[in-house]
Amino acid sequence: MNSIPTVSVTRPVPREAAMRQAAQELESTFLAEMLKSTGMGKSRDFLGGGAGEDQFGSMLIRAQADQMAKTGGIGLAEAFFQALRAAENDQ
Repeated sequence: MNSIPTVSVTRPVPREAAMRQAAQELESTFLAEMLKSTGMGKSRDFLGGGAGEDQFGSMLIRAQADQMAKTGGIGLAEAFFQALRAAENDQ
């Protein structure tokens, strides 16, 4: 039997969804920096510390910031998204 080759076609991400995702990622980055400035993720002397703990601490902060942004964050993502939409409509 001859089989017909299949072609995988990916649909482009709608522009508005891409803007919303970019806004959420920007808020997540902002939140990660704010969490770092509070001292989260820093090595604690009583746990041994070290480079490994610092690296895992930064990953933990990023994961927490991503989750915060996904669940509504502090409202920055929506403000960024609205600004992106307004800028696109002005063009």
